[in-house]
Amino acid sequence: MHPTEQVTVPYRVIGLISGTSVDGIDAALVDISGTDFDLKIELIAGVTYPYPAELKAKILAVCAGEAISMAELAQIDDAIAFTFAQAAQNIQIDHQPATLIGSHGQTVYHRPPGKRGGEGEILTAHSLLSNSLGYSLQLGRGALIAHLTGITTVSNFRVADMAVGGHGAPLVPRIDAYLLSHPEEGRCIQNIGGIGNVAYIPPRHGDWLEKIRAWDTGPGNSLLDLAVEHLSAGAKTYDENGDWAANGTPCYPLVEHWLSQDYFHLPPPKSTGRELFGVAYLHQCLQDAEAYQLSPADMLATLTELTAASIAHSYQTFLPQMPQQVLLCGGGSRNLYLKQRLQLLLPSVPVLTTDEVGLNADFKEAIAFAVLAYWRHLGIPGNLPTATGASQEVLLGEIHQGEY
Repeated sequence: MHPTEQVTVPYRVIGLISGTSVDGIDAALVDISGTDFDLKIELIAGVTYPYPAELKAKILAVCAGEAISMAELAQIDDAIAFTFAQAAQNIQIDHQPATLIGSHGQTVYHRPPGKRGGEGEILTAHSLLSNSLGYSLQLGRGALIAHLTGITTVSNFRVADMAVGGHGAPLVPRIDAYLLSHPEEGRCIQNIGGIGNVAYIPPRHGDWLEKIRAWDTGPGNSLLDLAVEHLSAGAKTYDENGDWAANGTPCYPLVEHWLSQDYFHLPPPKSTGRELFGVAYLHQCLQDAEAYQLSPADMLATLTELTAASIAHSYQTFLPQMPQQVLLCGGGSRNLYLKQRLQLLLPSVPVLTTDEVGLNADFKEAIAFAVLAYWRHLGIPGNLPTATGASQEVLLGEIHQGEY
């Protein structure tokens, strides 16, 4: 289909994603019509399917840098694809079937452009050249999902953007632009998943698309979840509603010290992941906190403050102007204490959720990858170079044909 051809009959698409928190697979069953400015979506169903405990543990170990064989990597790749395929099949129960799947997969490694691969890397002319491009690995291969479900599946969305110099992240801002822009107000769409990322959407007039900016703001839920598991000796995996942190008091000198970290001062475009804000980072934070003799609640409040403060710092440092609204989405939008702290740090800007403007905050990212698959099917570019740093617009995703 030509990308300018109007789509009036909705496509039924499944969007699948598991973020850096590795807390489960978000699945969204969506009806989509239109193309860009006339894009319309209707969420039919949204469900989060938890990973089996053993698989989740393996994924977290790989993300933490545990050495495994290629055979083990292949097994994990297939296990993730199988779990994603199950989610796609389950969400269609009692509904008309989908004709397309967009699967982000599970990120286990992300290296932004210009970064070296790590200790022990043999630097040759070829490796130095390759290091000018980023690298990102998502497991859960689309070919197996298509084979198991019989539904054409689009996957591996990040590589095309990275091949033209982009970070491969964030990939959602173009969708935010068409679904969440406002004719008179500038908005920040702040996703708080495992990692936080923002899309600044200026008022919708003139050359507004060219003024959109987006980047990863820093830690989101993954650092908090790691801390909760550590502080509770494994009894808890997350801080529901932020209740535990709300019983503590943030240590502001620690937050100020942590905000001096280089990443927070790099200009956009930029992206990050567990490679920076993961287990090793948490252990350093715990070591830094020893001198302050913080209680577990104080420690969690301080790490929550880092997430809120890094978002506010990012806006104040890199935005051309402050927005008229902040719209939260992702799991962190349900952390009431985090939302309260962010509102206190942005006193002149209402902090809301995307629910309040008609887009489900829990499944917005899954919806976005359904849209990206739909755009790939229609031949419409999915990236936004001003957000990712890519040199041009490109089609995102690899298509794996299903049986129907």
